[in-house]
Amino acid sequence: MMKHMLSLYFVMGSVDCTKNPLVVLDEAIEGGITMFQFREKGKGALTGLEKYRLAEQLFERCRARNIPFIVNDDVDLALALQADGIHVGQEDEAAERVRDRIGNKYLGVSVHNLTEVKKALAAHADYVGLGPIFPTVSKDDAKQVCGLTMIEHIRAHEKHVPLVAIGGITEQTAEQVIKAGADGIAVISAICRAEHICEQTKRLYEIVMRTKQEGDR
Repeated sequence: MMKHMLSLYFVMGSVDCTKNPLVVLDEAIEGGITMFQFREKGKGALTGLEKYRLAEQLFERCRARNIPFIVNDDVDLALALQADGIHVGQEDEAAERVRDRIGNKYLGVSVHNLTEVKKALAAHADYVGLGPIFPTVSKDDAKQVCGLTMIEHIRAHEKHVPLVAIGGITEQTAEQVIKAGADGIAVISAICRAEHICEQTKRLYEIVMRTKQEGDR
């Protein structure tokens, strides 16, 4: 179930959008995203009540279409909304403490190597987000590129961990990411910056699902 949900994981905040975030999400849902993460970070990001109201509206859209709604790095917001889960990075609140706070909600952890994967699993993470796979323009704080070889390395040692890859993934590179061993792709700009969001999302979904089926995953 988790591995399917990770297939096309859309990550977005208001600063990523060139048009209304609600419209962007509606079109992405129509196109076939399988999971959504609200990531309100960066210059010009909303805070306080404005952030809460946007999150609430986005959550309602996901809930209406049975799309899991994950909050990035804001446990209080996730709990207030009764969101489906939380995603934390290596510099955010410790995964062990987050797990204690959220109970059985989904917990995702950003990782960059096998050591961090093992640590996340020890904290009972439901999935890991590995990246950046390729250079990315969507995150000011992006780490050093880890590449397709890191996906292969982690998959060789942790065959069953639900793993989504993120960072600079496009329509042209999605297939190789899945072939390397990822269960899905997480994208920001590949959807947010598309001229035709629904159509672009459909193409990404088709590539991921076809490649997974070919690999019997």
